Amino acid sequence: MKLKPNIKTLVPKERLHQLSIPIIGLTGGIASGKSTVSKHLEEMGLPLISADQLVKAIYRWDESLEFVKKEFPDAIEKGQIQFSVLRQKVFKDKWVKEKVETFIYQRLPKAFNEALLKFNKPQLVVYDVPLLFERNLEHLFDLKVLVYAPRDIQFNRLIKRDAINGELANSILDQQMDIELKKSKADFIIDNSKDEKNLAEEVQNLLRQILE
Repeated sequence: MKLKPNIKTLVPKERLHQLSIPIIGLTGGIASGKSTVSKHLEEMGLPLISADQLVKAIYRWDESLEFVKKEFPDAIEKGQIQFSVLRQKVFKDKWVKEKVETFIYQRLPKAFNEALLKFNKPQLVVYDVPLLFERNLEHLFDLKVLVYAPRDIQFNRLIKRDAINGELANSILDQQMDIELKKSKADFIIDNSKDEKNLAEEVQNLLRQILE
């Protein structure tokens, strides 16, 4: 699969991790349906890497265990990282959050390149990045694709999916960049405000517009 020439907007030195192939950034808001779109793209044969999966892979590295042992020994039990404890510490303490994020982000390029090697000479790659705009990464992608659902739909889906109340749902949504602002920053919008059939059609429409 190859991108249409007009989609290739960057040269390697301008791309995330200085990639020699075009990179599509896929993002969204919570409960917007980004994971479902990622699954669709993978099923259609597009090489896709998930930032969340990379972070999980990094945490499995021996050096990550040693880092947590040294910095946060109370988050270790029976030689294993207790992620519930570590998450609480990150949530409560800005210093802890910055220290953990710095450790992880410094290792993301290595994890990304290891994941990319699993594909057989791809002509492009899709990178699923939840915080693409929040981290100001948009200039590093040839194309930015947003999976969109308006806030009221995010709100209702979040309550149903996570079995939480409206106050907590609003609190979670308030902590993210507003979906309408993300929409204004994206190059392409996949509308997920309707049903699954419509979403599949939206994904197909994306591919028709960007692939040769």
